[in-house]
Amino acid sequence: MPLSCSKQVKQEEAYNPERYLSRADELINNKEYEEARKLLFELKNRDQTRNYAPLAQLKIADSYIRDGDYDAGIEEFRKFIEQYPDSQYASQAQYQIAMAYFNQIEAPDKGAGAAQKALEEFQKLKVLYPRNPYREVIDIRIEKSKNTIADYEFIVGHFYFKKDSFRAALGRFEGLLKRFPDYKRADETLYLIGLSYKGLKELDKARDAFKELIQRFPNSPFTEKAKKEL
Repeated sequence: MPLSCSKQVKQEEAYNPERYLSRADELINNKEYEEARKLLFELKNRDQTRNYAPLAQLKIADSYIRDGDYDAGIEEFRKFIEQYPDSQYASQAQYQIAMAYFNQIEAPDKGAGAAQKALEEFQKLKVLYPRNPYREVIDIRIEKSKNTIADYEFIVGHFYFKKDSFRAALGRFEGLLKRFPDYKRADETLYLIGLSYKGLKELDKARDAFKELIQRFPNSPFTEKAKKEL
């Protein structure tokens, strides 16, 4: 056998997709993400059966997330869904997209944008993959995303209120309650709506807000304040 043919045979024997995946896992665990991706991209290119390429694509996406590059990780998970829409792992990829945004939520004044995207992606997961294995935790994370968005709207509204920019404050407060009627600070929000209308001399609307507060939250500390305003 010619030397070139012998070398080619050895190279073919060295290619073992399961070994590639195992080695990539080791590299990722050791935070050698770039080296892991080289193996995984090679595996994807060489896999003619399409049995291993989907797993390689998932690991490529996961390696970016672990490396802190959320944008690249999200893009690679989206590629997985585009390339393998019928895969048993498609719901996992969609879940990881949502979690990549969710994990970027830091605080109400910083994480509202990430919370909004996480909310959209979790809702997409529920619609596209109703039998996904993450059903028990999705609703909890959707609720946290909603609360983060609502907290941000409240903070901005309160900022405008303190500056006597009542019209801008009302835009935030009323939009907040329309979108999230069960917001945990809905009583305080209604009270501030009433005060904002009072500041604008729109007293009928102020009374309506105070009356709604009294009716909906009879035991709220803001209810007594609303009664005094009335």
